[in-house]
Amino acid sequence: MVAVLALGVSAWWEARRAGPKLPPDPRLSDGSVAARVEVLNGSGFEGEGGRMALLLREAGFQVVDVRNADRFDYPVTLVVDRTADGKAAREVARTLHGARILRQRAEVDWEVTVVVGRDWRERS
Repeated sequence: MVAVLALGVSAWWEARRAGPKLPPDPRLSDGSVAARVEVLNGSGFEGEGGRMALLLREAGFQVVDVRNADRFDYPVTLVVDRTADGKAAREVARTLHGARILRQRAEVDWEVTVVVGRDWRERS
């Protein structure tokens, strides 16, 4: 009985830790397709990328990847627009209460990259 209970608790914990599962084509309230977002932790604080990803998922965005940035000394959080029209980046920046937007076209499978900066811990 204890073993069964332990397995159940273990499965529950893993499902909870993995976060919510999003459909491959989530829709926002206006019917548009949610932007696909890559999250890079450049803040120097452990776990900030995961916190950012959770916030974006709760707002309806499709987080496709969460990992460390190329360095850990970004002073401000950046929203990098990977598209030509900038709509998705503006939606993400609005969700993050006015994070700075940069444009950088790249051949990637997502519309926006968020680089979590040191300011995010203070703002969140």
